[in-house]
Amino acid sequence: MDAFSLDLLRDIASGISFAVGSVFLLIGAFGLVRLPDVWSRLHAAGVVDTVGAELILLGMIIQAGFTQATLKLALIGLFLFVTSPTATHAVANASFIAGIRPMRLRRNETADVVGKKVKTETGS
Repeated sequence: MDAFSLDLLRDIASGISFAVGSVFLLIGAFGLVRLPDVWSRLHAAGVVDTVGAELILLGMIIQAGFTQATLKLALIGLFLFVTSPTATHAVANASFIAGIRPMRLRRNETADVVGKKVKTETGS
């Protein structure tokens, strides 16, 4: 294969990675706007944005080839892979401690989650 063919394949692969990553980020942005409660929004932000950012970084790695920039981009990807779910978990924990519950959660389930005793409907 000549250099032109390899450059073309690299451009196509990185373009696909950029496009798919951008679609994931757009879906995450729409999820933040359209979803009803904090817990659904956290799912959209945590999962979809992590995958979108990783795919965009993969596209950059493919474009950079085997250089020092590739190592730096891989380290950034590793950092995002660890910190994004950690930050999502921290926000979810803060929301739970603040008393924010999912919209369709019944009262007795909330009390069981928090750990309080709930009186049954029979009065005991």
